[in-house]
Amino acid sequence: MRNLILATLAATTVLAVPAAAQDAGPFTGPRAGVILGYDALRPGDTQDSLIRGDQGSDGFLYGGDIGYDVAFNNLVVGVEGEITGSTGKVTNDPRNPNDFGYGRVKAGRDLYIGGRIGVIAAPTTLIYGKVGYTNARLDLTRDDTVTTTGQNFNLDGFRLGAGVEQSLSPNTYAKLEYRYSNYGDARLNYPNGASTGTFGVDTDRHQVAAGLGFRF
Repeated sequence: MRNLILATLAATTVLAVPAAAQDAGPFTGPRAGVILGYDALRPGDTQDSLIRGDQGSDGFLYGGDIGYDVAFNNLVVGVEGEITGSTGKVTNDPRNPNDFGYGRVKAGRDLYIGGRIGVIAAPTTLIYGKVGYTNARLDLTRDDTVTTTGQNFNLDGFRLGAGVEQSLSPNTYAKLEYRYSNYGDARLNYPNGASTGTFGVDTDRHQVAAGLGFRF
């Protein structure tokens, strides 16, 4: 999966080079924005998912992203990065690692880097798909739900998504997208800096995100 993501990013870069000669449009150039939405973590179809299918966390998604897009006729390709947080947490028994596969945890920061490709469906409307790499953190919490500093699960996975972006002015835009992430690798980090080896997990993440941004 990582090789597929890297290949997608490489293809995006190659396509962007000849496209640079095209006239600038509403979906061309560097951008930065804020992201707000809904975030849900769930056990996947294998491994930890067999514990209890109704377990998971729901929370408020917040953060920001940056990116660079280039238009080539009606096709738009770009790269983007994102950092978000979430209010989601799981409040089951922290002494039982079989609960959700992790015990009691709170969603921490989530890092994402990837590419997107879209079609200009109208002069100010872009429909796009995206794929990339995501690294998420689940912070361990005590019985009083206070974060245990430095102790967390670090998850690696991929993200797929689709959305629509609307140009509001030559320099502003709004977007709405759905994103699905799956984390297949994890490790446990301790406060003293030690870490376990990587072990397999299967954790799904579903998000509906709205964004507002500015093009430079």
